[in-house]
Amino acid sequence: MTEKASLKKLSFGPRRAYYAQIGPNNKFYKAPAKTLKMFDDYDLIYRTLCGILYNYVPKSGHPGGSISSGKIVEGLLFHTMNYRISDPDCLEADILSYAAGHKAMGLYAMWALRNECARVADPSMLPKEEKKQLRLEDLLGFRRNPTQETPLFKKYRAKALDGHPTPTTPFVRLSTGASGVGVTTSFGLGFGALDTFGKKAPFVHVLEGEGGMTPGRVSEALATAGSAQFYNVMLHVDWNQASIDSDKVCRDGKTPGDYVQWNPAEMCYLHDWNVILVKDGKDMGQVLAAQEFAMKNRNSQPTAIVYRTVKGWQYGITGAKSHGAGHDFCSPEYYETLRPFEERFGVKFGPFACADKSAASVESAFFDALMTVRKVLEDNRPIAEFFGKALASSEKRLARMARRKRPDAPNLGAIYGNDIDPEKIPAECSYKPGDSETLRGALGKSLNYLNKKSGGAIVAAAADLLGSTSILTAGKGLGEGFFNAISNPKSRILLTGGICEDNMGGIMAGMSTYGQHLGAGSSYGAFIAALQHITCRLHGIGQQARSGYDGKPYNPFILVCAHAGLKTGEDGPTHADPQALQLLQENFPEKIMITLTPWDPQELYPLVIAALKKRPAVIAPFVTRPNEKVFDRAKLGLAPATASIKGLYALRKADPAKKPYHGTLVLQESGVTNTFVEEVLPKIDGAALNMNIFYVASAELFDLLPEAERKNIFPEKLAMEAMAITGFTMPPMHRWITSEAGRDHSVNAFSKGHYLGSGQAHKVLEEAGLHGAGQWEAVSKYAAFMAAKG
Repeated sequence: MTEKASLKKLSFGPRRAYYAQIGPNNKFYKAPAKTLKMFDDYDLIYRTLCGILYNYVPKSGHPGGSISSGKIVEGLLFHTMNYRISDPDCLEADILSYAAGHKAMGLYAMWALRNECARVADPSMLPKEEKKQLRLEDLLGFRRNPTQETPLFKKYRAKALDGHPTPTTPFVRLSTGASGVGVTTSFGLGFGALDTFGKKAPFVHVLEGEGGMTPGRVSEALATAGSAQFYNVMLHVDWNQASIDSDKVCRDGKTPGDYVQWNPAEMCYLHDWNVILVKDGKDMGQVLAAQEFAMKNRNSQPTAIVYRTVKGWQYGITGAKSHGAGHDFCSPEYYETLRPFEERFGVKFGPFACADKSAASVESAFFDALMTVRKVLEDNRPIAEFFGKALASSEKRLARMARRKRPDAPNLGAIYGNDIDPEKIPAECSYKPGDSETLRGALGKSLNYLNKKSGGAIVAAAADLLGSTSILTAGKGLGEGFFNAISNPKSRILLTGGICEDNMGGIMAGMSTYGQHLGAGSSYGAFIAALQHITCRLHGIGQQARSGYDGKPYNPFILVCAHAGLKTGEDGPTHADPQALQLLQENFPEKIMITLTPWDPQELYPLVIAALKKRPAVIAPFVTRPNEKVFDRAKLGLAPATASIKGLYALRKADPAKKPYHGTLVLQESGVTNTFVEEVLPKIDGAALNMNIFYVASAELFDLLPEAERKNIFPEKLAMEAMAITGFTMPPMHRWITSEAGRDHSVNAFSKGHYLGSGQAHKVLEEAGLHGAGQWEAVSKYAAFMAAKG
């Protein structure tokens, strides 16, 4: 007889978090009728302004989600958050981060209306610097390039407002909108605030939709914040069920979802987040009640408020159709969206003269529409004054809280102090000839030295490879175990969800953006270079924008490309990837990315410090797994390790007075260079070859040198004759090797035209022709070629 399996429902195990619902009859918080009326008027103005923005920048922007999230944001800005409108950069203030970057239209409209309410109610509360405001006039720059030439854009010095938010806009800390990155970086901001201020930490409110929760990195970020108990992070989910392609994103009751079979409340509760489900996110009373409930029922867990909304509510187009599309320019449908505003406030928007659609004419009509909104607020002062008082109350609440950095908060500035010198290597990071050390170990010790100097400003993470990549060393002596905001807040080692390079990069970038920490995340170079590329790009965009806004240097994070190169051979070609450098080196604008490719453990500290001193957005050291022998560089006639800070440096120089001349060799990558120094260099000396031998320790550090110094170190004539030996791919060497003959004589990881097999490091190098014998064969052929040239 076959035993039948009994079917049971699977339920969640014990949670530290709670689940609650807010409906129309909630008894927790009842907003006064006057308050709700004011919010209804404000939201009507806001929705109308979103419609105006789409109309005058047609086929551009996202009206649907901007409208559906409006009441959520209004509740935060005018009821829940503690901040100063006069100081967008206030460190102790609560933060609202639009992880849902496609709602940028809404962000700009909301910011401009808030500014206008303050201007009408009490202009003294606004920042004195125009750049720290977002005015109605600035909306002329919605999705415009800084080179815009239209008359009013120039007359009113309108800001060029990016299609997705960047920190050129006041109160915006991050560049967001790309495939869930905004959630991870926003949670990183939350960590930064939490670790800086402790129990009185500012709240980081994160706005996202259910569609924006479907990328895998978002689940990883939820796991990180729930496990490490980022109790100051509050996620606000605009659950409207509509994406670009679908109107059934999630499972909804018994109806399966097109994309996923969870709903946002379940997803967050799974990861041990407090969850408050708002049954109707269009009802301002429920929105305010949920936010009140969240703030008055705080515990040790992060909180998600999930609001049921309608994408494009009251716009005339709803659901997926309103995601990135709206009404045709000055169409009857567009004017219909204006009618409720006109009827409520007794005004009329002037019709557009369709015969003249020049850019200047369209801009003039756009400006007239904006001025109609301004006049309504000026003529209806009670609305502006109500929200002006709300802003003043927020500032007073913040002052009463007296948030201060915790007494033992990290001091990131110590890392950039004058006593940190790349040419003065501390004993803790020094090695003697004959020692054996891994590059990853030397990096860990360098970071640990800086971490102790700064009181724990460096926070390290790895994709389940803390010990394997030696990043664990960065936190040694600063609190054992893994960081937890409640039980172990002193640890400098943060777990980021497991094997989660995507999320880890965002968390590290976000905490670095907050400005009090230096995040350092590690994994195989084969994985992390590709998986964190989007995060690197967005962090670079954000740092560039923020520096343009406030003039301050970039806040870098460190992307550790560990187990790099062919010496990870036992793991096979899936892991021993020579292509990773090509994704990063010289692939970003100047000062965004600095790659480091040391070959000698002695070079790690000087290179890391030199890179930090340049303050790029991202620093990417490539470090190998095996032990490396520490050579006596002086005895071998090689330049000292500190020479590496130039980026490209001469290990040896040819004697110009000696004939014959055997050319120039450029090396890059640890495995091939250690083999070269140990096995090939003695043969070069034995054959009395008169060669220049250069090493590429950082292409970007070299590029940041003055032009005259670059030309002095590596004149163009050397590039026109040089050959290369690299354990990476050939394209990163092309700038140093410009002749066909030089490239023909070069050897790289793919010289044999295929991915390499597995095995011990020396056998993989042999397969590539990069072992000692293979290198010597290439060098000797090249030397003979150069000697024959005379």
